[in-house]
Order: sequence, then C-alpha cells, then structure tokens
Amino acid sequence: MKSFLPLLSLGAVAQALHFFIDGTSPKCFYEELPKDTLVVGHYTAEEWDDQRHSWQKHDGINIFISVDELFDNDHRVVSQRGGPGGKFTFTAAEAGDHRICFTPTSTSGRSSWMSVNNPNGGIKLTLDMAIGESSAIESADKGKLQDLATRAKDLNNRLQDIRREQVFQREREAEFRDQSESTNARIVRWVLIQLVVLGVTCAWQLSHLRSFFIKQKLT
Repeated sequence: MKSFLPLLSLGAVAQALHFFIDGTSPKCFYEELPKDTLVVGHYTAEEWDDQRHSWQKHDGINIFISVDELFDNDHRVVSQRGGPGGKFTFTAAEAGDHRICFTPTSTSGRSSWMSVNNPNGGIKLTLDMAIGESSAIESADKGKLQDLATRAKDLNNRLQDIRREQVFQREREAEFRDQSESTNARIVRWVLIQLVVLGVTCAWQLSHLRSFFIKQKLT
C-alpha cells in the first residue's frame, strides 16, 4: 500500500498522523526532500485488544522501517527493525524523492486484516515526523549539547579554582618553611651567644677566685 505525503517547504516541519496497516503489507510514503535535510521520526504501533476494546501496544509487535532514495536506483539509506515504539533518523544526502516504508509483524495470532466483519484488524501506526534542521527534536538535541557544554565549562572553572588553590598552598608552605628556617637560625645564634657569655663569665670568676686565694696565701 502506498501513500503520498504533501510536499514540504524548506523550513522545519513536523507532521503527526496515524494510519492502519493490513497484515504484513508494507505501508509506504513518498517524500521529496532537499539536500542535507534532517528527518527524525517517532512511531507507535498498536493492535486491537478485544478484552479492553481499545488499541494497545504489546511486545509482540515489530515494525521494519526502510527508506530508499528513488533517484538513486532505490538506494537504501535506512533498514531498521524495532518494537512497538521507537525512533528513526536519517539525512537526505541529495535532493529528491524518498520512499519511507513501514512493515509490521505480530505474534498475537490475529488475522490482522481489516474488513467489514473485522473493522479492528491490522496494526494502527501513529507516526510523528520532524523534517528540517530547525525541528523541535533537533532543537532538543542542541539543548542537550548546550547543557553538556555548560557543564564542561563549569568543570573547567572548578579545575582552574583547584589549581589556584594548589598554587596558594605551595606559596604558603614555602613561606612557612622560610619562617621556620629563619627562626631556627636565630635560636642557634642565641644559644651560641649564651654559651660564649657563660664561658666568659666562668673564666672571669675563676680568675677572680685564683687571685683571691693567692692574696690570702701571701698574707
């Protein structure tokens, strides 16, 4: 089954739609994209639940996604298999028509065919595509990059603060070492001066006592 999406302008465009896929037949869209255009798509696949009477996701649903460049002999740029929900991304290498196809499989055992008697058969696929480098999805990615850059800048500033603190501590240690060496040198000089004074005092006292005893002996 094939469908056509409306042509997009050069600006960023986001499209959200849902459609139904019969059995394992692929559902394809054709999109003309300018060169270097970023395309990011989010999809959700659901199957009818008879007990809940609503469309539900389950782990047994798988979606195969393919993107082919029609202008380049159907060169495939995306070949991806995912679960009931996921994301696909590609960039148009050249301007031209691209075929985007979704092929579902399910382990539910349902016939997966929509008909008058079974209006809730098949797979309900909800697709949200953002096309253009200024899309909201890419802006969120840019926001994450800016946040990482801000964190890196903060870490760099912290490293600079740590380096300045280390330099300050080394300067303080050098100053303390110089003061300690100067104090030790003064203490040594003071001890030497005290020893010299004590030596001179002892020598003078001994000389005085010797003279005193000599005078006493002569008398």
